[in-house]
Amino acid sequence: MVSSSDRQPLLIGKKPDWFKVRREHGKNYVELKQIMRSKGLHTVCEEARCPNIYECWNKRTATFMILGDRCSRACRFCSVAWGRPNTVDETEPAKVAHAVEQMGLKFAVVTSVNRDELPDGGAWIFAETIREIRERLPDCGIEVLTPDFMGNWDALQTVLDAAPDVLNHNIETVPRLFRPVQPWSNYQRSLDFFEEARKRDSDMITKSGLMVGLGEDKDEVVEVMKEMRERDVDILTLGQYLPPSKRHYPLHRYYAPEEFEELKEIGEGMGFGHVESGPMVRSSYHAGDQVAELRRMRAQKSGRLQA
Repeated sequence: MVSSSDRQPLLIGKKPDWFKVRREHGKNYVELKQIMRSKGLHTVCEEARCPNIYECWNKRTATFMILGDRCSRACRFCSVAWGRPNTVDETEPAKVAHAVEQMGLKFAVVTSVNRDELPDGGAWIFAETIREIRERLPDCGIEVLTPDFMGNWDALQTVLDAAPDVLNHNIETVPRLFRPVQPWSNYQRSLDFFEEARKRDSDMITKSGLMVGLGEDKDEVVEVMKEMRERDVDILTLGQYLPPSKRHYPLHRYYAPEEFEELKEIGEGMGFGHVESGPMVRSSYHAGDQVAELRRMRAQKSGRLQA
């Protein structure tokens, strides 16, 4: 890990060279945008201002955001709008599935805003979306990136019963920064989420992600990674935090690519099945590839054990 004295200082208004994004409005990008707008759907790619949107959409991959575009939590790192939640659209699962079919996706990622005012936190809509996609495209892989459901494990069970391929829940940051960064979330509850998921479905692929650059230090990041592995989390994503605006939580510093590489090596040494680590990495970045690699490694390991 680069020492604190060697870290690149924060230069307001200027990003390091490795953050250059090619804004390519290709044919696929335009078509996907038209599909989303025609069905009144939302994507976290747009709402969270993901820097990878051009790359992903031009490869015909997108992360659907269900349950409206208004979040019940005002986390200071996120650009998704906060306010009075939208009315739940019970036809949304079918709309998402139709869009997935039109796009010809082999792997779909579905996330949501927080809906803490709903008794199940929106778990039923997650489950129905999984079922609708399965009905239209049985071979399409499905990852769900869910809230913590405020510790309602019956809601978690509703999602598990629909059998997604991957259950993702982002812890986001280290315990010390939870209150200033995401005051309505709870670190222990997020850990419990994975413990409950593993108890209820021992074969489920689980995944979580962390942002870096908010003022945490290496030891804190490594400790969170360790606690994830103690809950048997399979896939880890690590990416650079970028404030959506000056009103959001301030950026402390940029991590260099070699620091991400070191964290990747540490994670692999802990036993994560796959670690996606880099400045531009976001939770759903290369999601289908991550699962394919994890399954390939498991199959290889199983073959060795049988031999």
